[in-house]
Amino acid sequence: EPPDYQRHVQAIEPSLLQTHTAEIETNSPILVERVKHTGGCHCGAVRFEVWNSPDLLVFDCDCSICTKKQNHHFIVPENQFNLLQGLEIINTYTFNTHIGKHTFCSTCGVQSFFTPRSNPDGYGIAPHCLDPGTVRSVTVEKFCGQKYEETMKNHPNIRDLSKPVAETHTVEVGSLHTP
Repeated sequence: EPPDYQRHVQAIEPSLLQTHTAEIETNSPILVERVKHTGGCHCGAVRFEVWNSPDLLVFDCDCSICTKKQNHHFIVPENQFNLLQGLEIINTYTFNTHIGKHTFCSTCGVQSFFTPRSNPDGYGIAPHCLDPGTVRSVTVEKFCGQKYEETMKNHPNIRDLSKPVAETHTVEVGSLHTP
């Protein structure tokens, strides 16, 4: 049973929400809502900011390490992530293919972000490590990491989650949009 993220889901201060006109590989402009999420580890030594939708798509992976860590995460491109502090205190664990980089705070042991095997050019962000006030909704999707190759073949679009989105301009939004 995935964790209940309701304590993270709140009304968002409208001034925090921005709409970006972006172009993805098709070169077709689309509107993308983004908010700057901030977060970090338990002791506060590791802090980051990440630009992503206020509506999070969180993966619940059942691979060996994610099961042990109860790792739920959403994926962002590298250019939407900024480590604010803690580089010197972060330890990294790898295994098997050594593509995934499982980073954690060496003081408190919390993994607030990592480099996922499925998206080595992006980051997996732990939604439970975000500061409150920027998440509008959370959708949890099961990911069968025990059958990684088969799952990736059946869901090739997962790799696209870490592809950079080129911004063409930014406009402040005056009110919160609800679907």
